[in-house]
Amino acid sequence: MLLWKLATAALAITLLLVGCGRDDPEAALQAAVETLQNRIENKDTSQLLDVVHTEFSANRELDRDWVRRTAALMFLRHRSVSVIALNNRSWIDPTYPDKGYSEAQIALTGAEGWLPQRLGHYDVRLEWWLTDGEWQLARLNWE
Repeated sequence: MLLWKLATAALAITLLLVGCGRDDPEAALQAAVETLQNRIENKDTSQLLDVVHTEFSANRELDRDWVRRTAALMFLRHRSVSVIALNNRSWIDPTYPDKGYSEAQIALTGAEGWLPQRLGHYDVRLEWWLTDGEWQLARLNWE
């Protein structure tokens, strides 16, 4: 009888894990947003660029190289960098399922110790493109 209970429990756990493993584009998009935030906070320019699409554009005038230079400068200038997202939401374009969007109000801080020396507040809109099964940041606009 104990063997039957163990087999039933193992089957239930397996079914639960398989159900959780379904492809959920919105969950993958939200994971990409969190990955972007973590890579900024971890101050790793090369990993940050892995999330940025090769055709990236910011405010219609800045390119992927601008991301690399700006991130490197910010990472060198500050011992710690934080991204605090407020009122954020992400969604998949209903017409083009390979495009997703995120909007948020963010506070970007840089610090040498516990207290931030720099603080910027921005309203940002991000456009994500699904490329080879991965969401990559293609467009960034801020106010």
